[in-house]
Amino acid sequence: MGKRGVLLINVGTPDEPTIPSVKKYLKEFLLDPDVIDIPAPLRHLLVRGIILRVRPKKIAPLYQKIWMEEGSPLRVYSGRITTSLNEMFDDTEFEFSMRYGNPSISAGLAKLQAAGVDELLLLPMFPHYAQATTESSLKHARKQLAAMDWTPSLLEMQHFETEEEYTTPLANSIQPHIDNDTHLLFSYHGLPISHVKRIDKSKKHCQKTDDCCSIKCDANHLCYAHHCMETTLSVVAKLGLKMDAWSLSYQSRLGPVKWLEPSTMNKVEELVKRGVKKLAIVAPAFLADGLETLEELDIGIREHFYELGGEELTVIGCLNDDSEWIEGLGVLIDKTFQTASA
Repeated sequence: MGKRGVLLINVGTPDEPTIPSVKKYLKEFLLDPDVIDIPAPLRHLLVRGIILRVRPKKIAPLYQKIWMEEGSPLRVYSGRITTSLNEMFDDTEFEFSMRYGNPSISAGLAKLQAAGVDELLLLPMFPHYAQATTESSLKHARKQLAAMDWTPSLLEMQHFETEEEYTTPLANSIQPHIDNDTHLLFSYHGLPISHVKRIDKSKKHCQKTDDCCSIKCDANHLCYAHHCMETTLSVVAKLGLKMDAWSLSYQSRLGPVKWLEPSTMNKVEELVKRGVKKLAIVAPAFLADGLETLEELDIGIREHFYELGGEELTVIGCLNDDSEWIEGLGVLIDKTFQTASA
């Protein structure tokens, strides 16, 4: 057995909360064909001709609201997770990277190579598989390894939507924030319907069967929406919640295509109309807090909830560097290495 190394990969963040920096980040992010999977000429026309002319001006002020003294929250929390793992393991080198932006995947790999790593684990920080996150991250990392002409023994962390090491810390992070009067909303990152439908090779299950996301079968074993439902049901069972005490929704939409439903905004409106006065929102797709949780949920959705007549809203923080979660993540990492060497 050689020296072990782990590269944690998150989505990404601008370097600064400024319009030029946000524009640079969005350009790299949205021109990825795994994110906007339309023909290249149309993608470039949409991104360069429309989105990059409008969204940076809107997004930069949102980043300014949540920017920490140490920098971007996503980068800060990703760094803290990495530091905690390095302190836990004596025999493993950890680095974190961003699929888009800095620190880059290539920079992280270079550090691990320089540290003498010859058994490498690529760890996309996404509990639920999606082409736009997991697959894009792994694909880019493999490309960078080839460009470096570095051939360590390579492992890849798979999705872990129902692993106890993830769902137990998640449930425990929620427990203090709910009671009999509180409705719990699981808000996951959105995904275009086209992304989940292509996973169903049978073309007979996804969006065609009632409760397709709740049914476990070969057709949806890599389906993002199914993974989100699996996490939700696992946590609901741990918390002992009744069916009418929780809901599921999807946030962070972009563009005119059809996205997974219901949207978090619409679901919040529906819940208030149903008489929900106390609401707790958790975002299990995000392992580290960033724009989507700190601004979109804790500022944007919060304001909307109160405008609608809601009385009490709690946005539950991501797991970040919670000690129980770090310990669980360490177990998942050990399991992956041990399975490969067995």
